Amino acid sequence: MSIKTAFIYSDDYLHYYFNDDHPFNQKRLVMTTDLLRQLNLLKDEHIVAPRSATDEELSLVHDLQYIEVVREAGHTDGELAIAGSYGLGTEDVPVFRNMHEATALIVGGTLRAAELVMSGQYRHAVNLSGGLHHGFRGRASGFCVYNDCSVVIAYLRKHYDARVLYIDTDAHHGDGVQWAFYDDPNVLTLSFHETGKYLFPGTGNITERGDGQGYGFSVNVPLDAFTEDDSWLEAYYEVLPTVARGFKPDVIVTQNGCDAHTFDPLTHLSASMRIYQEIPKLARALADELCEGRLIATGGGGYDIWRVVPRAWTLLWAELSGQRIEKNIAIPVEWINKYQPESPVQLAPTLLDPEGLFPAIPRRSEITTKNKNTVEKALLYCPKG
Repeated sequence: MSIKTAFIYSDDYLHYYFNDDHPFNQKRLVMTTDLLRQLNLLKDEHIVAPRSATDEELSLVHDLQYIEVVREAGHTDGELAIAGSYGLGTEDVPVFRNMHEATALIVGGTLRAAELVMSGQYRHAVNLSGGLHHGFRGRASGFCVYNDCSVVIAYLRKHYDARVLYIDTDAHHGDGVQWAFYDDPNVLTLSFHETGKYLFPGTGNITERGDGQGYGFSVNVPLDAFTEDDSWLEAYYEVLPTVARGFKPDVIVTQNGCDAHTFDPLTHLSASMRIYQEIPKLARALADELCEGRLIATGGGGYDIWRVVPRAWTLLWAELSGQRIEKNIAIPVEWINKYQPESPVQLAPTLLDPEGLFPAIPRRSEITTKNKNTVEKALLYCPKG
């Protein structure tokens, strides 16, 4: 059954562009929308154009001085001397032309999604260009200039007095969002990520539980390196319903990074496409159960843009738009022929990964046991339904 879901998109999103060698490559958006269209899952009536976030909206989270530095850096020929003090001009976040305008549009896209959902015009809304969860109040970090996830949560708090459940399934810990609301009992941040022992940003330990009145409203599930599907999903299905039902949100915001896949070049998890079929299924079910379906979904990380991101985000959109894909289906030959000449790897022939594609994990039993212990500790102090 089709569900009224908005797909926030503009080709102007492609202007969020660091350089040809940077792993954050917005071509993944083009490939995803193209795949969705070729599978007849995305039509013109689904698409809603983003708007730009105003400085006032950005300042719900970001310092005005930082916003001015971002704007100036994107309009300065040569190097801006103070840029480095704000995390700009680094290897992770190089300065690029019109940086403020490009990032403000992404933030505005997520705000547009929130407006459509909270007004009741749409049940769900998806902004795949969003999910920039590493941005801080006055500093860029981890490929993120502004933090659309934090801004939209602050916007929902200010304009709707909403209790917000934020679910982050990126392999990298959603640090920027966590710290922005660390003492707020009306925002629960829940992050499933690879342990920071070997991976940026190195945070997201189970002991990071919030502060003051917000204690217990920061929940982290750091998973061991090489965690595969069964253990990943066991943690997800154990923690998320318990936390969501205990918190009773008015709206759910999700960050759908897809870099936990075993093909991702920047992380060490061993998941398949199966988890990306399950992640939005449970999030949508809980939104239907707890907050009249109100769900705002963003994108996030994902650095195998050829074999992983388009397929994972196709599954996300299909689920949230009521076009659930239950069985494995072939990727259209036309799509493969279009992108294979550019791809350094063989493109996947089907939407899901076939059974037995990946070798067995040598430490599987040990990893599963460690993750079970992590889940038990993560649930100790959080709200429980």
